[in-house]
Amino acid sequence: MAANEVIRVIKERRSVREYIPKPIPREVLEDIVDCGRLAPSARNLQPWLFVVSTEKQIKEEISKLALYGKFIANAGACISVFCEKDANHLVEDGCAATQNMLIAAKAYGIDSCWVAGYERPYSEDIRKLLGVPEKYKLISLISLGYSDKKVTRDKKTLDEIVRWERY
Repeated sequence: MAANEVIRVIKERRSVREYIPKPIPREVLEDIVDCGRLAPSARNLQPWLFVVSTEKQIKEEISKLALYGKFIANAGACISVFCEKDANHLVEDGCAATQNMLIAAKAYGIDSCWVAGYERPYSEDIRKLLGVPEKYKLISLISLGYSDKKVTRDKKTLDEIVRWERY
């Protein structure tokens, strides 16, 4: 992929919470997760574990637990990102993996939404629901799906957020 294509995908990605009922092929989901696996991590520890949920009942259970993730029930898939709790930089590592998967999904024409998971009131319940060992903590939930909605959200301009050398 050319650099301009990667940059276009990054600039066009937005959080989408409405999905059409169209399944995501397993090989596409595997490739998206593989992009998460290849994210940078502190000391290359790769402390992550990814649980991909495509079954309607599991997605509905996750959506009932996640305070701001009710739309997960209608997603084509939900990726739950966990990291080993004794990793020194579990949040940063898990977030790097999450971002890689969001961008990979967009490159496939799949919309997504990042739902917070780290130390939320529902984090432990989702870990238990998915049968994940206690040594892991939930970092994030990623809803994935095809959408017929075009989401546009204004972003701050570069001039508003960049200072060179000093403030």
